[in-house]
Order: sequence, then structure tokens, then C-alpha cells
Amino acid sequence: MASSASRFIKCVTVGDGAVGKTCMLICYTSNKFPTDYIPTVFDNFSANVVVEGTTVNLGLWDTAGQEDYNRLRPLSYRGADVFVLAFSLVSRASYENVLKKWIPELQHYAPGVPVVLVGTKLDLREDKHYLADHPGLLPVSTAQVARSSANR
Repeated sequence: MASSASRFIKCVTVGDGAVGKTCMLICYTSNKFPTDYIPTVFDNFSANVVVEGTTVNLGLWDTAGQEDYNRLRPLSYRGADVFVLAFSLVSRASYENVLKKWIPELQHYAPGVPVVLVGTKLDLREDKHYLADHPGLLPVSTAQVARSSANR
């Protein structure tokens, strides 16, 4: 693997507070699962990944989902190449906010930027086999993401 990245990709995570955005990013970048919940205001992580033989620096921007930050959060959207929109699989309200709040916000501040929808906390669902019964949905757990990052 090359020592320096030839390309930078800005990936901004958004979603309601406490859906697991920070946990997902910490697991991916450090292969560790955080045990304490500390609400994020804004944080940045970085990871070098190899895509088709080319080293890419993935800038991961963690945003606050709480309403108190509605005016600040869009400042992180400028220059985003992709958004990861997270919702909790154990919180119907966080799922409902995907269409009610997050998609309109992203379309307003960053029209045309791709959005990847990620359901978190699958391990906390009682009906863990739900996704298996719905073709087209691909479950990827945080633990799987953490293991994949260890192999970069």
C-alpha cells in the first residue's frame, strides 16, 4: 500500500442523536467498540483505504443529531462527496426522521450528493431475522465493519 493517499473523499454522517453514528465511526477507524455514550458536537476521523489498488484518504465527519445543532450542522456539508444517513433499528422515530427531517435537509444543503442509508443497532432488535426476510436489504453489523477495517 502506498504511504500517501492520491485522493480524498469527504464522508459526512448524519442522523438523530444516539443512533450510533459515533460508535460506527470509532469501530471502523480503531477496531474498538466504545462502551460509553458521549453526545457528539462535531468530530473528525480519518482512514486510508485501498480502492482498486489506489490509496484513498477517507475523511469521516461525525455530526450532532440533536436539534440544538440544526444551524451548525449544515456547515459540515460543504464539499461532501457522500453522506451516511444513520437511523436506529430499535427507534421508529429515528427511522421516521429519515424522510421527515434528514432527506429534506440534505437535499436543501447538498443537492445531488449521494446518500447511503445505514440502520444501526441490529444486535439490539428482538427480530434479528427481519432483514433476511426482505430481499434487497444487506445487513452489515458494526462488528463486521470493524473486522473489515482491521484488514486494510
